[in-house]
Amino acid sequence: MQVSLQFKFSHFNINPSPSLQNPCEMDLKCLFAPSLRQFPACHGIQVCCFPLKQPADRYSKTHRIMCTSRRHARSTWSSFDLKKNFTRIYSDLNFYRRAKLSRHVVRSELAGAGSAGASSYPLSEIQLGSRIRGMCFYAVTAFTAIFLFVLMLVEHPFVLLFDRYRRKAHYLVAKIWASLTVAPFIKIEFEGLKNLPPPNTPAVYVSNHQSFLDIYTLLTLGRSFKFISKTTIFLFPIIGWAMFLMGVIPLKRMDSRSQLDCLKQCIALVKKGASVFFFPEGTRSKDGKLGAFKKGAFSVAVKTGVPVVPITLIGTGKIMPAGMEGQLNPGTVKVIIHQPIEGDSPDALCSQARDIIADGLFRQG
Repeated sequence: MQVSLQFKFSHFNINPSPSLQNPCEMDLKCLFAPSLRQFPACHGIQVCCFPLKQPADRYSKTHRIMCTSRRHARSTWSSFDLKKNFTRIYSDLNFYRRAKLSRHVVRSELAGAGSAGASSYPLSEIQLGSRIRGMCFYAVTAFTAIFLFVLMLVEHPFVLLFDRYRRKAHYLVAKIWASLTVAPFIKIEFEGLKNLPPPNTPAVYVSNHQSFLDIYTLLTLGRSFKFISKTTIFLFPIIGWAMFLMGVIPLKRMDSRSQLDCLKQCIALVKKGASVFFFPEGTRSKDGKLGAFKKGAFSVAVKTGVPVVPITLIGTGKIMPAGMEGQLNPGTVKVIIHQPIEGDSPDALCSQARDIIADGLFRQG
């Protein structure tokens, strides 16, 4: 089995020995036979070699080889002696030691391996389509945000005069922006809209957090609740500025003083008739599972005497997974608004709200 080896080094270029006729064509099966036995018909193999913690002696480096099949997502490890097998490539071990190269990645593509007519990696077309959808999504959201932000600027003086705390006019613009952005790509289904409190009734809204799309989805509800956002988001052009006009509450993570100020602002806003929205998990879930809830939102509800409205978001994590905001997969989002709950204990409210949201996730699979 003949393969084509391409060596890529990030620190220096290596000149192969003149005795090697073609350094890019080697019998990989002879060198890494224990690894290749696991992959008799792989379309592609990625080989990575890493130095071991304890070299055999001063002049030899024992490495480990990992061969990974791209199609079958399997890997196996074997060992080889760098001095013995790569003498023709590393002709100067002193140069190798001076370079202090900690890792070499060797990529190889099998020539003629696999069955005839084997297809390419099956996820490539799906990922390409998701990336294109993601680019279109952000193009639409940027285009609509520019025009609607101008409208928000025009109405801002009147909002400050007549509706400083709720800012319902700004949230109406935000609802239009979110609806126009999401409608071409995602279908949103609502359940339990009758459980929403009246627009002028203050409340504390809580929800699970799976994706960047959660904000877009919640804005389509048409309620003027104040979100809590990282301070760095306010620096984004147009979007961050619009959040500032809407009265979104800034928060510095890992800063206890900022967290305390945030809760004080929430309490003050609720007492003045505004609603606030919390993601009690604190951050987006990486695997879609519901994380532990923090008690800040429920402390605000107890101190102000307003109800807590639990909301379950389903599907946003699959459409735009956390950490993959450049991709937008097709799918449907479901929003379940549960009945408001009240209590005089933050711990009890926290546990009850989490159970309700978890039950909504469980019922939908």
